[in-house]
Amino acid sequence: MFQAEEGGGEGEVEEGNVLQISGERTREKEEKNDTWHRVERSSGKFLRRFRLPENAKMDQIKASMENGVLTVTVPKEEVKKPEVKAIQISG
Repeated sequence: MFQAEEGGGEGEVEEGNVLQISGERTREKEEKNDTWHRVERSSGKFLRRFRLPENAKMDQIKASMENGVLTVTVPKEEVKKPEVKAIQISG
């Protein structure tokens, strides 16, 4: 999880099931009392890469930003369980 301003990022899926998220974030911190007032601003770019599992549904990846928190949802295909048959053992 990382925090960024609304519209402060973009995502893309690269060859080899790699999700890349990049953007720019800014932060402002303000402090004051009766005798002084201070404002600090910081900004910077970010880039994160995540290797997605082989069964990720690449065409159904969704992302949303709420209160500066980016949530990425990657649905996965169900893994087929092997069919198991019981056999009779005589003797």
